[in-house]
Amino acid sequence: MEDEKVVSIEERIPKLKEARRKKTNRRLIFYLCLFFVLISIVVYLQSPLSYVSEINVAGQEYISTEEIIEYSRLSTNDNIWGFRTSDIEDNIKELPEIKDAEVKRLLPNHIKITVNELDKVAYLNEGQYVYPLLENGKTLESFRITDWQGDAPLLFNFNDQEYLKMLTEQLVQLPSFIVSHISEIYWEPSDTNPFILRMFMTDGFEVLTSIRNFSDNMSSYPSIVSQLDDVGDGIIEIGEGGAVFNTYESMEDNEVDEEDETDDSEG
Repeated sequence: MEDEKVVSIEERIPKLKEARRKKTNRRLIFYLCLFFVLISIVVYLQSPLSYVSEINVAGQEYISTEEIIEYSRLSTNDNIWGFRTSDIEDNIKELPEIKDAEVKRLLPNHIKITVNELDKVAYLNEGQYVYPLLENGKTLESFRITDWQGDAPLLFNFNDQEYLKMLTEQLVQLPSFIVSHISEIYWEPSDTNPFILRMFMTDGFEVLTSIRNFSDNMSSYPSIVSQLDDVGDGIIEIGEGGAVFNTYESMEDNEVDEEDETDDSEG
């Protein structure tokens, strides 16, 4: 029995040696690979290959690629690992038109910048040109448009920045599906009320309302219009007390009656 045990152990010794040799070889290969990887990284970081060679910009509509790159403060003199992407994003967000920015490294030496511009809420008519009006109330004067596409309301007569900003804030609060029904907005201040707005809607109605509580007033527009099927076009006056509708036909009849009364009184 003892001889059998000795033979059994002796038979296992070569296998144990072989297993140790393989384990040692694997460990050696691992350290060699790690060494060469570290050497490669050091060589890469010291070579021109680690310097920014290309900057791509995406997501912009109004701002030029050149301006975004300028604000990023990146150049081909920068090592791709020599800056924090969060710092570059903060630089780009200094542009008043930018809401958010994301900067990514694309190995070996490319940078991708993706920006999110502030939303456009309307266009400001300035005679020959119209200019996008952003959600922060800023007008993009460098972005001239000669052909208005109707993708946002067109504003007229807004020559006071205070009232323009008030309207912008209200438009931002108004649901987009209601804003899409507004074609044109005219500021028509009077001596007693500087907040009067006259709007022309895409469904043929005309609306009189106020810049004050504009979003609240216009939120009721769909329900008001739903009750006016087949009554003809006219003017809807929406205020704090509710809404009043008059057809153009009835208003013309009233004007005729008033003229007749005036003629009778003069006669």
